Amino acid sequence: MAAMTTVPSYTPSLWVRMCHALPRLDLTMQMKDNIFVPDSWEYQQTLLVLSSLSAIALVISLLVVLSFLIHYCCCHRGDRSEGSEEEEEDEDGSTGHGYSGKKGRGICCVTWVAVAAVTLCCVAIGVGFYGNSEANDGMYQLTSSLLTANYTLASIDLLISDTIAGLQLSVSGPLTSMEELFTGSKPFLVSTRNCRRLSDNVVNLLSSISLARSSADFSLGNDSSISGASIIPLTPVPPSVAPTVVPTSGLMPNPFSPGWAANTLMVNEDYRWLSYVLLLLLDLIVCLFILLGLAKQARWLLILMTVLAWLALFLSWGSLGLETATVVALSDFCSDPNTFVLNSTHFNTGTSSDVLDYYLTCSRRMNSPFQQLLTQSQRALSNIHTHLSSLERNALTQFPKAEKSLREVQQILNSTEGNFHQLVALLNCRGLNKDYIDSLKGLCYDGMEGLLYLSLYSFLSALAFTAILCSLPGAWRSFPRTPNVSSNGNPGYESLPLTDRQSPPPSYSPSMLTGYGGSQSHPNPAHSRNLYSR
Repeated sequence: MAAMTTVPSYTPSLWVRMCHALPRLDLTMQMKDNIFVPDSWEYQQTLLVLSSLSAIALVISLLVVLSFLIHYCCCHRGDRSEGSEEEEEDEDGSTGHGYSGKKGRGICCVTWVAVAAVTLCCVAIGVGFYGNSEANDGMYQLTSSLLTANYTLASIDLLISDTIAGLQLSVSGPLTSMEELFTGSKPFLVSTRNCRRLSDNVVNLLSSISLARSSADFSLGNDSSISGASIIPLTPVPPSVAPTVVPTSGLMPNPFSPGWAANTLMVNEDYRWLSYVLLLLLDLIVCLFILLGLAKQARWLLILMTVLAWLALFLSWGSLGLETATVVALSDFCSDPNTFVLNSTHFNTGTSSDVLDYYLTCSRRMNSPFQQLLTQSQRALSNIHTHLSSLERNALTQFPKAEKSLREVQQILNSTEGNFHQLVALLNCRGLNKDYIDSLKGLCYDGMEGLLYLSLYSFLSALAFTAILCSLPGAWRSFPRTPNVSSNGNPGYESLPLTDRQSPPPSYSPSMLTGYGGSQSHPNPAHSRNLYSR
């Protein structure tokens, strides 16, 4: 007994359930439902309120940085107005590195705070790169699943198109010739007309199966046109190839096309991924050059990086607001995606919710909504085979000229049955349901995880840049002042106090050195005796 294949299923993750449970407030601060209705103005208000929290956090960060700047300016002005006694005490306790004494210890502490903030920023950047990669993987899985579903729908369209075209070709060509030949034989003429009638029934039945286009696209007239129904396929290309061209209007086509959705998502994802990479590189450059400025004690480099740190701070809080709204909206969708798809997606103007529910759930207790149509089509094709077999046995002996037309009809019917069996397999819910589940897993698992990591990155980088902007003004107070330089390139001492100046070494002339050396090598004995006689 063959093992039964399990149907893939989707269950909302823990992060999706937690984010979906967050309270929602509109602009009037009233509680709202957390049902995903993106077109509703009330639902958009709840997202605006959630994203505005990052704006409030930005204002708080600006106030904190402003308070530190005011404190630094006031303390720095007070230090310059202090007397020389406190400066002498700090200098006496200094060991030459500028970090001893009360003031030196404070400067050292501020410098290490800046280094710790830069380290936190580097950690946030690592989290951001991981989150950006996870979000990109989720979108890649989503677009790949949409392209595969688009390929399946395109194959269904082409099979229906080929079947309809083949049956209409048989009706307009060989069957018409056979009717002309069997004019004098009523039984053979009735069988031929039954084949024509059954072919028309199959064409009508297959025309109502289309999933991806409007029923208005079909022009099922009784004319002799070989093309028959006006069928527009959904680009029958492999899933790895871009299926369709994005409409120039940028609006969603009607009916909905998975290929259009995949193309639109791929373009938007490319811009999103590149934007985050540039933002991460900006943060990384700012952090590394701040460390370099602290190590080299370059004031101009820290001033430039401070300006870029302000820009990074605004971008971090802004991206956090967008990510918060996106995470909440995505959690609302992922908590119950079938309901949103059933309420908003219409593959066909005549498609009922039972058809969508069949492909979204693919439950074993549900029968295919096309089962009756497929059964009737199969019976009609079998009856055509029966009539053709009867004509082959009985009519060819009396009408040998009808053999060519009969063989052509049988060849078309064999090709039609082959297409019909492929169509039955593609209309099964397993293929499209697997693509649907894979797209949900890519969006709601990897995509959701990536957005959460990106939100953590934005929050940590915003805190890091706030701490950096608060500590940098006090950090460069430890930088030594540049001494004056004389005309010959040597450092001068005019600007230094007298206590800090070093005495130059004594200089001797050659005559002094000769006299001193000669007097030491030839001592005067009389002088020595006079010294000991005293």
